[in-house]
This record gives sequence, structure tokens and C-alpha cells, in this order.
Amino acid sequence: MENNLKTIKEELKDCFDVKYRDVATKIGKATVVFTDELCSTSIMSEYIIEPLSSTREDIRTPEDIIEKALTINNVGYSKDINDSIYHVLSGDVVIFIENVEEVIFCEAKGFVKRGVGTPDTESVLKGPREGFTETFVDNLALLRRKAKNANFKIEVAKVGSKSQTSVCMCYIKDTAPESLVSEIRTKLNNMDYRFILDSNYIETKIRNNNSLFDTVGYTEKPDEVIAKLMEGRIAIVVDGTPSVITVPYFFLENFQAPDDYYLNRRFANFSRILRWAAFFLAIFLPGLYVATVTYHFSIVPSLFVFRLAVSRAGVPFPTFIEVIVVMLFFQLIKEAGLRLPKPIGTAMSIVSALILGDTAVKAGIASTITIFIIAISTLCYFIIPKIYGAISIWSMFIVICATVLGFPGFFLAQAAFIAHIASLETVGYSYLYPIGTMEKYKFKDVVLRGRLDRISQIIIDAKGKVKDEKK
Repeated sequence: MENNLKTIKEELKDCFDVKYRDVATKIGKATVVFTDELCSTSIMSEYIIEPLSSTREDIRTPEDIIEKALTINNVGYSKDINDSIYHVLSGDVVIFIENVEEVIFCEAKGFVKRGVGTPDTESVLKGPREGFTETFVDNLALLRRKAKNANFKIEVAKVGSKSQTSVCMCYIKDTAPESLVSEIRTKLNNMDYRFILDSNYIETKIRNNNSLFDTVGYTEKPDEVIAKLMEGRIAIVVDGTPSVITVPYFFLENFQAPDDYYLNRRFANFSRILRWAAFFLAIFLPGLYVATVTYHFSIVPSLFVFRLAVSRAGVPFPTFIEVIVVMLFFQLIKEAGLRLPKPIGTAMSIVSALILGDTAVKAGIASTITIFIIAISTLCYFIIPKIYGAISIWSMFIVICATVLGFPGFFLAQAAFIAHIASLETVGYSYLYPIGTMEKYKFKDVVLRGRLDRISQIIIDAKGKVKDEKK
């Protein structure tokens, strides 16, 4: 005990919040080590300190203490001194007993944590509203409660040589491909980080970092994670963040909303069509406008050409400069609205869009038609928030190509965009799957949502056994 306790005191000598409590037990002096504010004082007093100081005659060995004295849920032996330090700093209680080599740990976590609430980034009209929190065990409990299945497996790894962050891989055995499970397990075990603060640290080791599009999914809703696990995906839960990673992640999922499966199918499909239309308008409309006004205005009806000329009268900049300036102007409004406190950000965004936009027109910096086109494009890429960053950059690239070559440049930029997303992979799978493949898509949820009784249908095979149609 003396050597172990001396070592742990040396390692944690400048940690003000680490406390030591001596207790006289039946088999000798014990020292209880815990972290203040991470442990529950009531649990420690009732289930650890009081049983240890008991004078029961049948307590003679450390095994007796674990089996007969400590009436707490999770208790066991530490593997080594480093494991003991990890338990102390994780909110557990570690017990050193005089003349006993083994070190006992007890779970007594009681730190302050955020309750389960509704995710602000994934609001729904209908359906479950609970979302993940920053607490690791609570997130796993939310998943386990929705998947009461013995094949639902949870594997935990410690990532970060300094932070020792718990990272968990969740999957459904016999549904998730074994090759995919092995690949993710290997990547998690081989990560060479010093510390992990968010799930994005894990994403950078899995996704394609040469693209603006996310080839790794993330969500704060347990029901969405379980739905993906049932399809054979893998979820990665990181301690300290409410965002759960899901892989593989396909391009078509950017157009799926969390409540698509809880609303009327026809209305949900109508909403998806609107998202697809918004995607094409957001990425291609500014480039089409620049190409038409700069090189091919002859295809525009004469009445509209006259109105366009009147609108642009007095604007000293070419259309290309005008469009880029207005696009950057809207990006500044968006960033200011996101970074400022919510009440101020909302008011500031409205004031900026109305007053500054009107002022820009009156000052001759931009025309009304240009502001209208960019406003429509900006509004459209906010409808699909998972890829609005990629769309905003790609739309500027298409505008530049359309400025240089007109319609030929516009169509070349389209081809480059399609070639780029077609070349992407997500953990070995095509990012555009099932588009461009001869394989049969088995989940009946591609562009439009299929019927729920077919998405989650169970059928009987020729041998009379229950067979999941999705396999």
C-alpha cells in the first residue's frame, strides 16, 4: 500500500481537487482517494466509508470487502497504478489498504451534467425530441434503451495519451459488415492523439480530408443513430461531446431530415423534392446568372433585358465582382448571426439584410436583381444545412468558371463538381451510393422515402425462418 499510495500522491501532487481520506478497517488502515466535485458525497458516505469502517467479524480479506462490505454497483481491482489514476480522475473512488497489494476501485460518480434535451441543430415537427448530451454513459443509455437487442455491441477504447478519452464503437452484430467493423476498430486503436476534445478529432482520421463534403455523418438524435445501426452502419460515441459519428455516410443522406419518417410519407417526399430543388438553385443559380448576363444575354427575353439594364444602371462593377461581393456580404451576415449571442445575432441578421441590402442598392454598389439572385441562393443552401459550407464554396467556383468562359465554363464546372463527388469514398464505400452502381439498394429510401412497412419489413424465407428483408 505504501509504495502505491506514495506513487499516486507523487503523480497527483499538484492536483488540488484530489482528496485523501483515511479509514480504519477490520483488516487494517485504508486510504480512500477521490476527486472532489466528481464524486457523490452521499454515495461515498453511505456505500463506501461506512461499510469500510464496519466492525463485522467476517471481513478478513480484500475479497470480503468487495463481496460483503461494499454495497455499490461497480467495484473491482485496478490493473496497475496508471489504471488507478485513471479511475480517480474519472470520478471513481480508489481504496488503498494497508499490507494489501491489490487496489480497489468503486464507481461513485456525481459530477454536474446537462440533462437530456432537444437538439437545437436538428429540430423536428413530429417524433422523438431527446438528444445526446456531453455525458458518455447517458448517451449509451439512450441508445441501449432504443435497441433492446443482444446483438447490439458496444466496444470502448481509450484515445489520447494525455486525455485518455473514452471512445465507443457501436454496431449490430451480423448486420454491420465484419470488414467495416474491423477497419473502424483498427483506426480507433491506432490513433496517436495526445488529447481528444470533440468527435471531430476522430472524424479527421476517418473522413476524406481533401473535400469540402463530409464523408462522415454526425447527429445528436438517438433515434437517427439507431436507424442507421439497423441498416448496418457503425456509430462512434466520444465522451464529452453530444455529436455521434455514423459511418458510412452517403451523399443522399444530406437531403434526409430527422422527422421524414414520422410525418406523412407524401408530405415528407414533397419536402425532399424541395430540398433537391434548393440544392440545385443554391449551387448553380449564381453561375447561371453570371454566364447569362455577361455572355449570353441574347437568350433573355427583351423585356427582361430592359429591366435588367435599368437595374444595373449606375453600378460601376462588372457582374462577376458584383456577385462575389454580395455573396461575401451574405456570408458575413451568416457568420455574425452564428457567433453573436442568440438574441443579438437574430436582430443583427435582420437589420443587416434589410438595411444594408437596401443601402447597397441605393449606393450603386449592387443591383436589385443581383441581390435577389444571391438571396435566393443563400436561402436555398440553408435548407440543407449539412452541406451549406461546401455549397457556398463550390457556387463561387462555378461563378468564376462562368465568368471566364460563359456557358462552356459553367458546364465544365458542373462536370468538375459531379466528378468530384463521384470520386469520393466513405470508409471504402462510394459516396454517391447507390447512384452510379448496378447493386440493388436494399433500404428503399433513396431520393424519396419508401413505405415504413417495407423499410422495416420482416418476411419468412423458404425454410420457414424469419428473414430481415434489409439483409
